[in-house]
Amino acid sequence: MTTGQTQRAGRDGAGPAAGGRAARALTPLLTCAMAFSMMQLFLLGALGPRLVADLGVSPTVLGLTTTVGFATAAVLSPVGGRVVDRVGPRRCLVALLAVAALALALIGAAPGSGFLLAAVALGGLPQALANPATNKAILAAVPPERRGSVTGMKQSGVQLGAFAAGLPLAALAGLTGWRGAVWTAAGAAVAAAGWAARALPTDPPAKPATAVRVPRGTVAWLMVFSLLLGCGIASVNTYLSLYGTERLGLGATAAGALVAVLGVSGIVGRVGWSKVAGRPERAVWLPGALAVGAVAAALLLAGSASVGPLVWGAAPAVGVFAVAANAVSMVLVMQRAAPGRAGQDSALVSAGFFAGFAVGPPLFGMLAEAGRYGGGWLLVAAEFAGAGVVALLWSARERRSGVRS
Repeated sequence: MTTGQTQRAGRDGAGPAAGGRAARALTPLLTCAMAFSMMQLFLLGALGPRLVADLGVSPTVLGLTTTVGFATAAVLSPVGGRVVDRVGPRRCLVALLAVAALALALIGAAPGSGFLLAAVALGGLPQALANPATNKAILAAVPPERRGSVTGMKQSGVQLGAFAAGLPLAALAGLTGWRGAVWTAAGAAVAAAGWAARALPTDPPAKPATAVRVPRGTVAWLMVFSLLLGCGIASVNTYLSLYGTERLGLGATAAGALVAVLGVSGIVGRVGWSKVAGRPERAVWLPGALAVGAVAAALLLAGSASVGPLVWGAAPAVGVFAVAANAVSMVLVMQRAAPGRAGQDSALVSAGFFAGFAVGPPLFGMLAEAGRYGGGWLLVAAEFAGAGVVALLWSARERRSGVRS
């Protein structure tokens, strides 16, 4: 990392780096916030077969719930980043958890598709705040040499949410019904909001509003990379469980376990690869390499349509490579954030990722409705391949320009 970038990273937060003890105290809370910010996505995926049966939603409508939530998040992300830069991470993290609890409670009360879609749209707000607020908190409290590993841990919170949705909450749904499982998650989010309000340091006074930044340089490249990556990841998240029941003959609990496997492997991948990305000279080539691994994972999913057991290798591979690549993107954003802009830069990259989550599942859903899951997984492989091309072009540009950040 260059001297200027080190100075920028140190100046961005609300105060100086607080050391290892503060980092250890902050990491569990940020991990929890990331888990709840996208909990609705994983619950809709893991409980998809029960929703289809109980509410009568089609596979296309199931994909549309993801589209609505992430389209909302993509639209709100640039504004959310400005809000985080202006008012501080504590206020935003408490709001994130409170709104996530409300959205989950409303999803659990949904009488039909229309209400469900409205509740999912509300859940787009926590998604828009999550990366800007957590990244800003890291820059404020964590020493530069530990930011890569802490970022990987907090990004793994998303996959912790996948694990919770795919195993304990899916199992609870077998006892209490899917609504009881969703309401349990809502209650846990309320408790987490209280924890954040007590544990996080007070924000500094609000800063004046700033104009929305036009994406450029690394942020622009990472937005496109994240868009294509998000298309593929969202399709896997949304349809993996349904694919297991409809095409592979798995029971609802076993199909939900596929999502849990994806979640555990995503945690391992995000923590491990983010630690590697903590060294900027390595971070430059990681997105392209991880995208290549993601293509291989998607091809395994396509092969599982003929050889079913392959799915148990494909699911963890998606987590280790595709899901981990998003965490590496966040490390790159923090390494290169302009002074006072970490929230907005994070939000712009997140907007690309969320736009991919909005676009990918409906495209896959049309193939799923026609029973063409193999074609759907090949589409996912093509999306990951596109992300790889973008990452490799960016990496080559960085090397030509001599940037080592």
